[in-house]
Amino acid sequence: ARVLRVVERWEEAVGPEVASHSRPTALRENRLEVSVDSSVWCQQLQLRTPEILAALRRVLGDDAPSALWFRVS
Repeated sequence: ARVLRVVERWEEAVGPEVASHSRPTALRENRLEVSVDSSVWCQQLQLRTPEILAALRRVLGDDAPSALWFRVS
């Protein structure tokens, strides 16, 4: 249920451009797994991890993940 809340609010947290290239796929041990459409975007999002986590905390509060893992798919 928690991952569904993240999926529903992903675009709100990260913005439409990032959301068009990525989507949350799973939540394991408070780590959100995110599928990304290219290696360039994967690297970009890895560099923006602190910013993305802060945005998810603002949008989701206590339901926000504490870590991110990006993979190209």
